[in-house]
Amino acid sequence: MTSSRKKIEVQILDPRLREWGLPRYQTDMAAGIDLHACIDEPLVLHPQAPAVLVPSGMAVLMNDPDMAALVLARSGLGHKKGLILGQSVGLIDADYTAQIFVSAWLRTPPGSETLTINPGDRIAQLVFVPIIRPELSFVDTLSATTTRGGGGFGSTGLGTS
Repeated sequence: MTSSRKKIEVQILDPRLREWGLPRYQTDMAAGIDLHACIDEPLVLHPQAPAVLVPSGMAVLMNDPDMAALVLARSGLGHKKGLILGQSVGLIDADYTAQIFVSAWLRTPPGSETLTINPGDRIAQLVFVPIIRPELSFVDTLSATTTRGGGGFGSTGLGTS
């Protein structure tokens, strides 16, 4: 199977990225590229403290309304160390062309160990995704209902049946 890959312009804003390794897919089937912490000195995150915006040292130009990028936590850092994004997922719109920042938050309970982010650490990942922009039709009543209706927030249960 062959795929047509869209070209994305990546602007390197911090020259240290060239030393640390330009953003790239780490494996042939990786979904995202790692984002480095482009900071000048180690950053100590404390459990449950406010999130900190960490510069990535790069900007992108997608220039396609049918595309966006998501900033996501790196699975190992999130699971093992508690480092996640302050807003869960960062959405980069196709027309945003400034530096990408990572909202770094340490989710571990108060009293847990701190986490130090060092300059150049890979702290998040950027995944490009297709976007569907449907035409909005504003109505007084929806034209159909479903069996689920307004059920949400656990309405389908937790078990296997």
